[in-house]
Amino acid sequence: MAACNGEEFIEAQIASIIQQLDERDELVISLDPSTDRTESLISGFQDQRIRLLKGPGQGVVSNVENGLNAAHGDYIFLADQDDIWCSRKLKVVLDALKKDDTLLVLHDCRIIDENLSELESSYFQWHGTKKGFWNNLLRNSFIGCCMAFKRSLLDRALPFPKNLPMHDQWLGLTACRTGKVRYLKEPLIDYRRHSNNQSSLSHADILTMIRWRLTLIRILKERKLI
Repeated sequence: MAACNGEEFIEAQIASIIQQLDERDELVISLDPSTDRTESLISGFQDQRIRLLKGPGQGVVSNVENGLNAAHGDYIFLADQDDIWCSRKLKVVLDALKKDDTLLVLHDCRIIDENLSELESSYFQWHGTKKGFWNNLLRNSFIGCCMAFKRSLLDRALPFPKNLPMHDQWLGLTACRTGKVRYLKEPLIDYRRHSNNQSSLSHADILTMIRWRLTLIRILKERKLI
């Protein structure tokens, strides 16, 4: 989990996660410099499974990378600081990850507002999610908080390319080129949209999107992924 100034919702999210963990699991939280009570709220759980790291303070992508570099598990789940995991999430996703050659799992989610009211029952339907490398290169459907993957993905995905605007698209495309991506239609988190994060589902201007995709193709070629 990458966190920063998340005092409003982070307690509920942590609670929804740790109730699903066993003693061998860990919740790695990389906390960028914050001006609110986020750090004290995390520490208040007094749970040995929670590992709180000092974030690099260079934005969300670098904060996520910091957490990934510190993770020890064979299976890695990404989490936002303001969502809520459904009680079945860990088991359902883990079962899917253990099937055949699955490298990454992407599951659906319900979109809610800050008061838990439903905005959309299915992100997949709302976004028009499509499978496949080229579909997601052109129009990204990978959303980090709905992704989990085997540790081996990090061997190809890390370090993140410089000036990477979206870590979730990079991880998803890398998985498409190195293994099997499994899609689960069951919504397994409540994805919260509020005044501080609504831009996360917005789109950049067309010119910026074209430039990024051309850059992404170049990076993928350099890493021998296409």
